[in-house]
Amino acid sequence: MREDGPDPDAPADRARAYYRALDEGDYDLLERLLAPEFVHDRPDRQLDGRSRFVRFMREERPQTDTSHPVDAVYRRVGDGGTEVVVRGRLLDTDGNRLVGFVDVFRFEDGRICRLDTYTR
Repeated sequence: MREDGPDPDAPADRARAYYRALDEGDYDLLERLLAPEFVHDRPDRQLDGRSRFVRFMREERPQTDTSHPVDAVYRRVGDGGTEVVVRGRLLDTDGNRLVGFVDVFRFEDGRICRLDTYTR
């Protein structure tokens, strides 16, 4: 919160921090960014709950040594709250593109409560 009111870029900054947490293996940061009731819906599965999601990212995901370059960030504020859409790429350790993605982040009380991932 800024002195002159809420920071309109805070949700976009939190979305960027999400990728930084994944890429750096900072699971404490990842946990702080997510609401307890966090849901991640992706093409291959749905993960319900912050603890379940963090455990998956830490211990179960197929590749952990990847990076998520962000190509564009879009923010929409409406009656349903703030939504941030991120377009990016998942790269392997050699910088080869594994998949392109669009992630749609939903926020409640400043935390990420839902993430819908679309890949190509």
